[in-house]
Amino acid sequence: MPTEPLSQKEIEDRLRELPGWSQEGDRIARAYRLPSHFAATAMVVHIAQIQEELNHHSDLTLGYNTLALSVNSHDAGGAVTEQDFQLAQRVEQIAPGHGAR
Repeated sequence: MPTEPLSQKEIEDRLRELPGWSQEGDRIARAYRLPSHFAATAMVVHIAQIQEELNHHSDLTLGYNTLALSVNSHDAGGAVTEQDFQLAQRVEQIAPGHGAR
C-alpha cells in the first residue's frame, strides 16, 4: 500500500520540529558539516544502516567534510510523506555522535 503524501501545511509544521531541514522542491533536505572526511564517511554508513532498517532511502552527497541528504517517497509519486520525516528524525538522532553540525 503506497504511503500518503503530506499536505504543504503538514510539511511546514513538521519542518519546524527539525531545525536545519528545509523543503527543496518535492523533497526535504539538510546539509551537515563534520570534523573530517572520515567522520562524514562514517555518518554515511550509519545512515545507510538506518535506511535499510526503515526500507526507505535518501540521496546522499558526500564531500570532504560535508554530507547532504535529501529525501522524498517514490511510492507516493515523489511526494513528501511521514516516512521521510521518520528518516530525518533518525538521522538527527545520530548526527551529534558523528560531530555533525
